[in-house]
Amino acid sequence: MDAEVSDPADLLALDSLLGTEELALRDRVREFVRAEIRPNIARWYEDAHFPLEIVPELGRRGLLGMHLTGHGCAGRSAVEYGLAAAELEAGDSGLRTFVSVQGSLAMTAIARHGSDEQRDEWLPRLAAGEAIGCFALTEPSAGSDPSSMNTFARRDGAGPNAGWVLSGTKRWIGLASVADVAVVWAQTDDGVRGFVVPTRTKGFIARAIEPKLSMRASIQCDVELDEVRLPAEAVLPGAVGLRGPFSCLSEARYGIAWGAMGAARDAFEDALAYSRERLQFGKPLAGYQLTQQKLVDMALEINKGFLLALHLGRLKDAGKLEPHQISVGKLNNCREAIEICREARTILGGNGITLDYSPLRHANNLESVRTYEGTDEVHTLILGQRLTGMGAFR
Repeated sequence: MDAEVSDPADLLALDSLLGTEELALRDRVREFVRAEIRPNIARWYEDAHFPLEIVPELGRRGLLGMHLTGHGCAGRSAVEYGLAAAELEAGDSGLRTFVSVQGSLAMTAIARHGSDEQRDEWLPRLAAGEAIGCFALTEPSAGSDPSSMNTFARRDGAGPNAGWVLSGTKRWIGLASVADVAVVWAQTDDGVRGFVVPTRTKGFIARAIEPKLSMRASIQCDVELDEVRLPAEAVLPGAVGLRGPFSCLSEARYGIAWGAMGAARDAFEDALAYSRERLQFGKPLAGYQLTQQKLVDMALEINKGFLLALHLGRLKDAGKLEPHQISVGKLNNCREAIEICREARTILGGNGITLDYSPLRHANNLESVRTYEGTDEVHTLILGQRLTGMGAFR
């Protein structure tokens, strides 16, 4: 038997495509996940618990809003953010989701569209993990079509200093019940606008959605906005219309293209290790042709998925990444990752349905990842429109 390599899924020497700093950051995040997340994740998942105590540590490691610059953010490249996302999701999708909601959604909204005062107040605390943010866009009847949202913000008085009153409901809002600040998107008389809402504001009510079969080591909530009164300066001045939230969703979707492959790689490694040790009919499972075919097929898709993610990252760092290309990454890598995790579970047999092994946990989580930030159907239609020039959303 050949000697075991450090990254058995890497058939193409992918590390040779990465720079020294990129490799160093990836390895630091990988070691953090191995030391702090992997020993605990089965228990957290079973107990439906997200460990809030790790949030300051994520901040100390520069992983919160890491692609942003200034206000305490690390200013890392898109590729470095992607590498970190892959390692975090190898631990659990809930961990990468936290970093995504905090950094790619809430912090990006404030950094790109907020006022100087909003940036100064919130970004340093969010980057340090001293505060938690959430991003309230989707609603019970407005998921894939956010333009149909019913949440409304009306002016509270007259004149330029008039405040706002928000009313409506949001659903599947990550971290809302533990957040200190929410970026809430609402219809107004002038189109969709974003609002920075401290969650202690009267009328902001968040309830965790339970029980769940997926993303158990994570927090998703229903949010009720019951006549939430805000000052005039709560509005994000730089965002009018759906382009504001969509620009944030693009950041999150990009990270998912990397993260899903991290989950797939972890499931593959569990299955590979098990197949080498599990004896059936007198020899290891890894010695049978059908098992090797499964392993090879998984490894091929993992390599292709990481090559795709890396290409997107290089394009993003060069300022050339287009939205439809992000859809390629999100659609392909989520779709392939969930199949890899399911196939990895088959190698584990009955033992694969326990939390002693990661593939089925990852597969369950990826059911959510595949749905949020654009379903397969939405990204298919985005790409269909790119290919044909005709929109088929309605």
